[in-house]
Amino acid sequence: MRRLVTMSLLLAACSTLALLPMADAQSKPVEIPITVENQKFTPAEVKVKAGQPFALVVTNKDAKAAEVESKELRFEKVVPPGKTVSIRVRALKPGTYVFVDDFNKSNQGKIVAE
Repeated sequence: MRRLVTMSLLLAACSTLALLPMADAQSKPVEIPITVENQKFTPAEVKVKAGQPFALVVTNKDAKAAEVESKELRFEKVVPPGKTVSIRVRALKPGTYVFVDDFNKSNQGKIVAE
């Protein structure tokens, strides 16, 4: 009898857990494509959902490397010519965040979290 009660409780717990939404630790974040071409980010402004992590997927079409950097968001990544890199960004509070090409500071972009 005790075994039957234990099995029933275990089955009930498993059923309850199956109904709960579970975050998949391996799920891919939303990808935001950005291109570096003619020493400019395209698009120069991207909008993301506040509170959700995402990835900037940067493709460099120029003949020289670009270094995508945001001191505020704590990322810095060199993108070699002709290559694509992914930069994971944590969930952001609503606001505007600037990133630059550290090799060409006049090339700036914005992330707007709404």
